[in-house]
Amino acid sequence: MLFFTQCFGAVLDLIHLRFQHYKAKRVFSAAGQLVCVVNPTHSLKYAPTRCAAAQVSTEQGILPPFHHHEAVHDPQVVPCTCPLFSCPWEGHLEVVVSHLRQTHRINILQGAEIVFLATDMNLPAPTDWIIMHSCLGHQFLLVLRKQEKYEGHPQFFATMMLIGTPSQADNFTYRLELNRNQRRLKWEATPRSILECVDSVISDGDCLVLNTSLAQLFSDNGSLAIGIAITTSKVHSAEAEM
Repeated sequence: MLFFTQCFGAVLDLIHLRFQHYKAKRVFSAAGQLVCVVNPTHSLKYAPTRCAAAQVSTEQGILPPFHHHEAVHDPQVVPCTCPLFSCPWEGHLEVVVSHLRQTHRINILQGAEIVFLATDMNLPAPTDWIIMHSCLGHQFLLVLRKQEKYEGHPQFFATMMLIGTPSQADNFTYRLELNRNQRRLKWEATPRSILECVDSVISDGDCLVLNTSLAQLFSDNGSLAIGIAITTSKVHSAEAEM
């Protein structure tokens, strides 16, 4: 009975995932956009990453200890960028993608324009929805986070990070767009480098920010569809339109 119960639950999850994907394809197929259904990552083991902890220490005037015999840290070496996991991994930019795919099973989607369909938006914070986006010869990390910046007031933060250096990130422009019920919300900006840390970008608010009521206006049965487009550009701009 336990075996059949588990199997039945897995079948229901698969049917739900297929249904969400079908709805998204029905809405966005006319635009020829690829749809990626992204399930949430929700963990009670949430802890600030090392780069976030270092930022807090610096803001409080507490400098990390320095030992004369320590080697100089390679600026191209980054800690694991997958939120909600206390992952001790760190490595060079060249191996970040393989780590995210093999260790954390992060999906990767190719194409200049895609649709990011985040499911189960009503889960409590902190919750993350993550995918990698491959286009124009580079890989980007899209993070949608539900987080309480103020107690009792969860917000949604969406940002695009280039898995590359800041100078490489300056060559691109990304656009996040929500469009539903005759309403449109668009955020356009230059992506930040993964070397700058996802947590610091979100804490600075340099990303698309939605409060709960605004997110509900664009959601459909607990799912939020975000259109993503990446172009090559040298122009630095950030705008939010509605």
